[in-house]
Amino acid sequence: MECSWKTVLLLVCASLGVQYTAIRTLRDSRSGPCQGVYQCQNKHHRESNWRTLCDDSWTSTEAPRKHILLFATTRSGSSFTGQLLNQHPEIFYMFEPLYHVQQAFTNSSGRLRRGLDRRALLGAYRDLLLNLYNCDLHFIESYIRPEPQDHVTNFLFRRSSSHALCSPPVCMEGADGQVLEPPEETWCTKKCGALNLTLASTTCLSRGHIAIKTVRIPEVGDLRTLVEDPRLDLKIIHLVRDPRAILASRMMAFSDQFRAWKIWNATGRQPRYVDLSQITSTCKDMVASAETGLQKPVWLQGRYLLVRYEDLAFNPQHKATEIYQFLGLETEDRVQAWITKNTNSNLSSPSEWNYRYSTTRDSRVTAESWRLRLGFDIVRTVQNLCNKTLALLGYKLVQSAAQLRNLSHSLVETRRNLETFQPSLS
Repeated sequence: MECSWKTVLLLVCASLGVQYTAIRTLRDSRSGPCQGVYQCQNKHHRESNWRTLCDDSWTSTEAPRKHILLFATTRSGSSFTGQLLNQHPEIFYMFEPLYHVQQAFTNSSGRLRRGLDRRALLGAYRDLLLNLYNCDLHFIESYIRPEPQDHVTNFLFRRSSSHALCSPPVCMEGADGQVLEPPEETWCTKKCGALNLTLASTTCLSRGHIAIKTVRIPEVGDLRTLVEDPRLDLKIIHLVRDPRAILASRMMAFSDQFRAWKIWNATGRQPRYVDLSQITSTCKDMVASAETGLQKPVWLQGRYLLVRYEDLAFNPQHKATEIYQFLGLETEDRVQAWITKNTNSNLSSPSEWNYRYSTTRDSRVTAESWRLRLGFDIVRTVQNLCNKTLALLGYKLVQSAAQLRNLSHSLVETRRNLETFQPSLS
């Protein structure tokens, strides 16, 4: 098999008037395994089914690049956790770039456009991730609306969440070297102007590593193709959180979508039209991914770390060190300083209360504050629907409203390391 061989499947989205690359094989000649830093240097790849694409005679003079994926679900603490990676001076961090693919493939109600299916969407997700890990930010232009002109855009989702995209040389505001903290979502575009994707790609290449956060891929098994790709050294941080806390956070952040749940919580009566799948699908995906990771299949060995948000919130310095050890990186002073500053706050600024993705908080209080907001009837229902997830990940059940409100007793079991999580065999 030659490295120049590639296969491309194009889906034509007539309603958008643009062709999208939905599924592209991960053997693209432009950045294939016979070029650049992505050589088959590790044992995992040499012994895998990619053997025919690898030759031990191929070497690289460049230090190996780490490709990091923060794999999570909505309102699981991923914005906060992502900032631990964003603070590292050698990491190029991107916040939810798959948002643009989702917007292109779905209609206003969130359903896939006619003629498209889940496999096509996942293929497009993987394809974009591969290109971003290769620092080809031009690839995302096919999905951004309005379409960038001359590789320049004002519409990259949550650009402000990336230090690399809001600091020199991409943004000359703060060119004195000072790290600027964006206080709200529109800060970066106001101060920095439009984003030059060519300059952003160059900046990405200048960083030693790249990290991407996503809440849009359902299960870790959907990532196997990328994990086994010899051009990547992919490490997956699987962030989980108590499903009861996830629901409480979603009810606050997405009032319209969770209106029925809010009515239930306020009245104590379950509306007939409440959509239970809004939490059951999350629990299903979370437990499927955790079981896959904890069973340690060959393709995931050394590449998967399960992190409970609550453990990070209770002991952020220790857990951050554990995450960086998994990645094979040093915990830089800037990371430690950010943790100290952002995990002991009482959110005295009103603007921070109103910011949906604020990462400034008293992390210990935040972890279980949901217990004061959710009614016991909803909690009991979620416990019944997500019992397997709660048991696997070490979250205790409550049997009464009094137990629910008693914050002196944590509902998070103490599990000191990954080995104490045992996947279900049933």
